[in-house]
Amino acid sequence: MKITQLLIFFSLLLSVSHLSAQKREGNIVEYFGKEKVEDINEGEVIHLFEEGLILSRKRLPAEAKSVLSDPLFANLLQDKTMVISEGEEAFADVDTKAAKWKKIEISENSEFNDDGFRNGYLYLEYDSGSEKTVIFEASGHTAALINGLPHEGDHYDFGWSLIPVKLNKGKNEFILTGGRFSHMRARLLEPNQPVQFTTRDMTLPDVQREDKEDLIGGIRIMNSNDSWLKGASIVTIVGSHQNETNVPSVSPLNVRKVPFSIPVPEILPVGDTLNVVVQLKDRRGKIIDSKNIELAIKSKYAHHKKTFISDIDGSVQYYSIAPSLTKEKEQQALFLSVHGASVEAVNQANAYKQKDWGHLVAPTNRRPFGFAWEDWGRLDALEVLEHAENLLKTDQQHTYLTGHSMGGHGTWYLGATYPDRFAAIAPAAGYPDLLEYRHSFVRRAAERPEEYFERFGMSKSEFLKSISAGYEKESDRLMDSMVRRAGNPSRTLKLENNYLHFGIYVLHGEADSVVPTFIAREMRERLGKFHNDFAYYEYPDGTHWYGDHSVDWPLIFDFFRARKIKSPEEIDEIEFSTGSPGVSATSHFVTIYQQEKPFEISSFKFDKEDGKVSLETENVEVLKLNFKEMGVSSLDTMSIDNEILPIKTSTENAFFRKNGGVWEVASTPSAAEKGPHRYGGFKDAFKNNMVFVFATRGSKEENEWYYNRAKFDAEKFYYRANGNVELVRDVDFRTDKYSDRNVILYGNKSNNAAWNRLLKDSPIQVTKNKLQVGDKTFSGEQWGAYFIFPRRDSDIASVGVITATGERGMKSAYANDYLENGTFFPDVMIFDDTMMKNGISGLKYSGFFDNSWNIEGGDFYWRE
Repeated sequence: MKITQLLIFFSLLLSVSHLSAQKREGNIVEYFGKEKVEDINEGEVIHLFEEGLILSRKRLPAEAKSVLSDPLFANLLQDKTMVISEGEEAFADVDTKAAKWKKIEISENSEFNDDGFRNGYLYLEYDSGSEKTVIFEASGHTAALINGLPHEGDHYDFGWSLIPVKLNKGKNEFILTGGRFSHMRARLLEPNQPVQFTTRDMTLPDVQREDKEDLIGGIRIMNSNDSWLKGASIVTIVGSHQNETNVPSVSPLNVRKVPFSIPVPEILPVGDTLNVVVQLKDRRGKIIDSKNIELAIKSKYAHHKKTFISDIDGSVQYYSIAPSLTKEKEQQALFLSVHGASVEAVNQANAYKQKDWGHLVAPTNRRPFGFAWEDWGRLDALEVLEHAENLLKTDQQHTYLTGHSMGGHGTWYLGATYPDRFAAIAPAAGYPDLLEYRHSFVRRAAERPEEYFERFGMSKSEFLKSISAGYEKESDRLMDSMVRRAGNPSRTLKLENNYLHFGIYVLHGEADSVVPTFIAREMRERLGKFHNDFAYYEYPDGTHWYGDHSVDWPLIFDFFRARKIKSPEEIDEIEFSTGSPGVSATSHFVTIYQQEKPFEISSFKFDKEDGKVSLETENVEVLKLNFKEMGVSSLDTMSIDNEILPIKTSTENAFFRKNGGVWEVASTPSAAEKGPHRYGGFKDAFKNNMVFVFATRGSKEENEWYYNRAKFDAEKFYYRANGNVELVRDVDFRTDKYSDRNVILYGNKSNNAAWNRLLKDSPIQVTKNKLQVGDKTFSGEQWGAYFIFPRRDSDIASVGVITATGERGMKSAYANDYLENGTFFPDVMIFDDTMMKNGISGLKYSGFFDNSWNIEGGDFYWRE
């Protein structure tokens, strides 16, 4: 689950050096909040929150924890009698003493300002004379509870957060959690109209003068009604040309970012912009709203951006291209460049001069911060790579990977995860492992003098104690180990032998204090012990960013030009490791199809020598080999772990299974089993154009909670991933309408009408006051669970389940940190209502199904 983010604390450590590096020169590193939207076009401000209460918590930075806890939110959700008032004490963290709520007022810039917001809370009240719908517009916060219901925040301070809220007559309560910033702002807007566009955060393409194909954009629709918006359409008009796009359903009191088609006229206007009228029409064809937008007109032979529809969620994403100077030539190289934290892909590509032998392509990571190129950031990089390869018709043997800062991490990570996709990689100012990077700041802080810690309200001895403390109970340690195992696909250094696939050029500033230079030096030392094709360069006096040559370094591209991916028949040796076949399964013609122990590191060593082929494996149960691609037509046997097996070299997909410790030729595994197509853990459910199906057959409180719980996840996936998620009532869900799509189900068998259609055969069954896992029964209303299970009507789709046995259990499962990077979720997690208050001690059962999705042969830890 949640890996506690220490970067809030560490940003104070580094703020001076980071900003000085940004100000020195360069166009790529953006400031936090630089893109913030200030203009209001969606309605009239009817209330600016000018006073409130702040609760500051003394959170000691320590080793990352695997399970999130938030005692304050837990108490607020579970205890309806809890009162917040000035001077009242509250517990804001498991490891700290109670703090008191204090009064706070806004400053001249209409924001609340206090360093305590970085780890604290802001409480606001609004007294409404009537029940009415407003837009809650806030910024600088991580999440919000509005009259007891959770909502996503605007923790990057972009000014994008717009939440339709139905106010109660009388007192309304808003509780905001802090995060990156020492400021927050909150306002209430009366919407211009019940349904409207907002032009905040549009995703738009560039128009290419040489291409006249229709384009795709993304725009948000705000539905402030209590009813669904259905049957609407978006009409786009460019001169005499127009396109119409059907709008997917938008649920009540919700905002959804939807795709729309844009026509491109044969004759473009003089100048560098194209004006587009965008109209929103209801089901009867009446115009509800209309906006004028501008698209940039560029040459496809110059820097530009492209948009596409993502298979993850049907959203509109973009990537930026610095095209080759050599025009209209196929089979050129492709340089995939992944950006740093806060950087737009457009700025990433703009930092590079165009090359004459290849195209540079910069994906978005789904957002400027995104997912550190893990999880959905990883999937975005793969989607963009495939899209760009098809568009530009590049030579896959000359595909290269590079990136800066967080993108340097992305380079280390993506290179280790998909090593056969790249001929060489070049991390710049990067760190290989996200958790180790965070831990490096803990180590550096431990070297600070005593007086430094006074600013955080602690002594140095308290800090040192906090970072060395472990779990007192063995059961907590074992549970923690099971949860963390789900993160093995992201533990880059456990996959370091995959770097043997390609050459590596490491570039780092000599004086970098943001990603400290010692991290690059440690990687140089590691590589030196086993790798024979890497180069290392420290730019003299270079800080974190010292100009465009921080990424566009000529020697990197010279290094790239000298390397290519070998053709399959040329390959004599492969070393490959993975933490999960569902993340990364294959190197060239060998696939780890199933593991013996799920999410532990699996590996193989392939060797072709003297007309013989052999494989050595670790933690592998099923292998898939492509002998035709391997180029061994004269062989009739091969060795796997020193066992000789017969082979048919004309076979493209030959399977071998370890049965009782002995390898044997096997038939193709059933698609119903685990495999690269569908492997788990829980986070794997949030892809494949997923749809959120929420319960409506429970009590009024259950129905309200599960709808808002699904909406909370949709809000978060929009904000974090530029997402587009469809919400569906359980009674409206049909398997044929949503065939082969992943489903996230909210509720249980008693209150969600879709449960039996999707989970009838699941070994986990949840009803009111009862949760059954195999032969284990959990009774009472306090239980909650997350789990993933295959859709039995599909060979590829999964069901992710967010469930509980009653009110206490459902509210204990309010947190959705599974939609963040740096968090780890096995196939199954079962917990009670104490988890949000106390952390890992509230997690009772966790682990992984076996390869047939059964409990009996799975690997679980159960707290007796």
